[in-house]
Amino acid sequence: MNILLGVTGGIAAYKSLELVRLFVKAGHDVQVVMTSGAKEFIQPLSFQALSGHPVRDSLFDANQEAGMGHIELARWPDVIVIAPASAETLAKLRMGRADDLLTTLCLATDRPILLAPAMNRLMWQNAATQENLEMLANRGFEIMKPGSGEQACGEVGEGRLPEPADIFSATESLVASLQPDPAWQILPEFWKGKHLLITAGPTFEDIDPVRFIGNKSSGKMGYAIAEAAAQAGAEVTLITGPVALKVSETIRKVSVRSAQQMFESVQENYASCDVFISAAAVADYRISKPKLQKIKKTDGQDDLTLNLVKNPDIVKWVAEQTPKPYVVGFAAETEKLETYAQDKLKRKNLDMICANSVSGGKGFEQDDNALLLLTESRQKNLLRAPKTRLAKSLLVFIAESISETE
Repeated sequence: MNILLGVTGGIAAYKSLELVRLFVKAGHDVQVVMTSGAKEFIQPLSFQALSGHPVRDSLFDANQEAGMGHIELARWPDVIVIAPASAETLAKLRMGRADDLLTTLCLATDRPILLAPAMNRLMWQNAATQENLEMLANRGFEIMKPGSGEQACGEVGEGRLPEPADIFSATESLVASLQPDPAWQILPEFWKGKHLLITAGPTFEDIDPVRFIGNKSSGKMGYAIAEAAAQAGAEVTLITGPVALKVSETIRKVSVRSAQQMFESVQENYASCDVFISAAAVADYRISKPKLQKIKKTDGQDDLTLNLVKNPDIVKWVAEQTPKPYVVGFAAETEKLETYAQDKLKRKNLDMICANSVSGGKGFEQDDNALLLLTESRQKNLLRAPKTRLAKSLLVFIAESISETE
């Protein structure tokens, strides 16, 4: 893989040396472009020694520009990584500036660009920086969340450069997500004319008019599956809890809030579907009698008891119907992943289950994940990858599993 590493001004620039070492050790070819600010913190010779290539640092290099070298360099990489990405660089990229070699390359390339921001915590939190990040994300830039902790300025907070190992993994995942899966090419024939019913996101169970019980589900996995299925030619109905995600116009979207509302919507739509995928994180319990008025805090009362009752088990109900669609469940576990997933597969009479670990902050609210896919006769581990790629691999596995039983 050809990697163009952009290094911008900031004390974190020294960490990019370790990133180059990791890329080269993995067999990747790396060329480094430094801004003038970056050279105030670290010498180009250090990057040259590790990468084996001269460092590019000037847009107006007579030797290179005789052959339009900056255009040639913009076409060379498989991916561009900017680490650290300073607040100034983020602002320039957002505006489409091209006043140095790095920003010119980014404007002149069609390759994916991964940004690993690093800056003072207040610069990171500033509304202008956050607006720039939102705009860049909308344009297709991949943006890593900075680390949190003590900073070079002595302050503590978000803004530290992600660890080089994490940037390395994010780079490989980004490139892998763009590589076509050969098996994916056969899916349009399989899914054409089929109807998928998918649930996604959390459910919110009201306590009173201003409070609720919820969970950390972002809906990203369910939405990724819906988008992938639509791309494969299937008719898709997506029943979604409250999330801040958009969906393609070709997908029929039904928005709900509570588990009961999701259950009722599934009951209305399941009969016409060929495959039901229960990716939603449905609350197991709800408040028996939500208060009509806000619960007030009472002096001297340190405890509050909430009476909970069970919610309907949606995926189990679908699996009990006759005839029933091909039913795929999800199991988010903090321990004994395969054991609990196998139990859920059999106990709820599912055709397939997708198990993932949510211990240590994994899975929920993340752009990537890892899945263990299980049927009665098949098993497959999907290694950590962007959820968009996992969705395609999941649909391939479902298609193969259904084909084996027909």
